[in-house]
Amino acid sequence: MNKRKIYIFLCISAAFLILTVKTYPQTDQVDIEALKKEAPKVFIDCGMCDIDYIRTEITFVNYVRDRKEAQIHILITTQSTGSGGREYTISFIGQGEFNEINDTHKYYSKLTDTQDEIREGLVKALKIGVMSYVAKTSISSRIKISYSSKTDMADKVDKWNFWVFRLSGNGYFNAEKSYKSRSLSSSFAASRVTPDLKISMSLSTSNNRSDFIYTDETIESIKESSRFHGLFVKSLNAHWSIGFFLSAASSTYENIEFSLVPAPAIEFNLFPYSQSTRRQLCFLYKAGYNAVRYREETIYNKTSENLWNESLSVTFDIREKWGSISTTLSGSHYFHDFSKNRLTFFNILNLRLFKGLSFFAFGGGSRIHDQLSLTKGLASLEELLLRRRQLETSYNYFFSVGLSFTFGSIFTNVVNPRFGSSGHGGMSIIIH
Repeated sequence: MNKRKIYIFLCISAAFLILTVKTYPQTDQVDIEALKKEAPKVFIDCGMCDIDYIRTEITFVNYVRDRKEAQIHILITTQSTGSGGREYTISFIGQGEFNEINDTHKYYSKLTDTQDEIREGLVKALKIGVMSYVAKTSISSRIKISYSSKTDMADKVDKWNFWVFRLSGNGYFNAEKSYKSRSLSSSFAASRVTPDLKISMSLSTSNNRSDFIYTDETIESIKESSRFHGLFVKSLNAHWSIGFFLSAASSTYENIEFSLVPAPAIEFNLFPYSQSTRRQLCFLYKAGYNAVRYREETIYNKTSENLWNESLSVTFDIREKWGSISTTLSGSHYFHDFSKNRLTFFNILNLRLFKGLSFFAFGGGSRIHDQLSLTKGLASLEELLLRRRQLETSYNYFFSVGLSFTFGSIFTNVVNPRFGSSGHGGMSIIIH
């Protein structure tokens, strides 16, 4: 009898333990889901980021697709570094109950970093940045913080003294029964960038040939060009810089056998250069000397010229929660004849008008009165159709405009990479 009681007691105890073990994960899952509902709502403002990867790696926040629904607006802007990598400026802008909490973090990628290494580094910076907000919510009880004391000193020593070199070459080939083309190009670049000094040089060549076959006739179109560009800039203070440009060129399309243009320059930025990823208003003045030798006699009966010119450009860039504006206006003229001038305008506009509705426009154009290298004589029909040589014009322009409206669920936490991904996730191969 005692054995039977003991057996029954053991069975009941075992059943109770089994039920308890099965219940714990379910309760735990309910707790996590409840905590996630109270997690900060995040809007990521980044056109080049792998959003699906970010959602997969950072699961302790709620992602929304409308910036006005967010408690944290994360604005990510980039600019090139001297080593050929990129500087990511990550601005954390608090909204609602986090309105007074703003912060900025930076992440630097190297030229040799893979796309996977870049997105891992960016996610790490994002995790650190959102902690100020997550710490004020209930889900912070689930966060663990770890620290690694290991450092790689090899990356701290720069044996190249800030110099970066790049060699590249490529070929493109295309053909069908009545048409074939090839394009060959190569380039070399060297740069050294420090906070006080910026030096960059680049040399590039290209050769393009197309063959158009009509009945028994083959029409050839060949374009060749070589260009050198050099820049030296000295930082004076937070707003002023002085520098020197040096360029050389040869082009069959532009009727230039050889040209050499040295030009000193000075620039003023109304905003400190440290804010350049978010806002800048720059005035750049340049005066140059153009020594040029033409391939064929020009419409002004010249085979060579030595000319002085000057230019002034104004660039305004701003990026905020409501969108971005980038505008450049530049003008130039030759001193020997002020009627030989050019005025150029370029603008990119992206506005978030209201919930779900965005407007974008980009375009530019030029008023052209300085085509001194135009070849004398009328262009043939082949040259006109194949654009083998530059033609006279008083203007050019391009323009694009559009609207985008998104509606539906404001939450976008779910990631599903099957049959491709609309959120830039999955695997991609990028060839520069």
